Amino acid sequence: MQNGTAPVLNRSVLVLNQSYEPLHICSVRRAIVLIFRGRAQVVEELDDLCIRSVASEFPVPSVVRLDFYVRIPPKPLALTKRNILKRDGYQCQYCGTKRGPFTVDHVVPKTRGGSDTWGNLVCACHRCNNRKGSRTPEQAQLPLRRKPHSPNNVTFIRHLIGVPDERWRPYLFMEASD
Repeated sequence: MQNGTAPVLNRSVLVLNQSYEPLHICSVRRAIVLIFRGRAQVVEELDDLCIRSVASEFPVPSVVRLDFYVRIPPKPLALTKRNILKRDGYQCQYCGTKRGPFTVDHVVPKTRGGSDTWGNLVCACHRCNNRKGSRTPEQAQLPLRRKPHSPNNVTFIRHLIGVPDERWRPYLFMEASD
């Protein structure tokens, strides 16, 4: 293997189901194995990169589509502080600042019956969190910028992992809702 080949093989590839819905992300190495085993097709390729063998040249895939439909039951994303902050884009959901440090705030405080759920936890700066205290956003006159929600598979890839390649955008932003 050439010196510069290893980083190329470790790049990320978006894997689509047969129906073009995003499933997950794998490495170029894994995508090439899927292609050569006849289980996937290249949908988008990186124009400037290719993998060479002695007799052939293969484009490096950016997006691949499986040749068969995979039914995956929805797997809930772990409810962690890190995932809440990523879901909200490291932006305070009260004042909109992107300057940290951030904490996780209960929209309905635990003292008022609030729970630890995706729909009740938001990213907040320390200033807004202290200002809100043990009150609801309405009582503290701090309206939420966005209603908190549980992220789905596409939201996870789109916001939590990001879009490292612009070729992924049409497949990650096809849905109208998050």
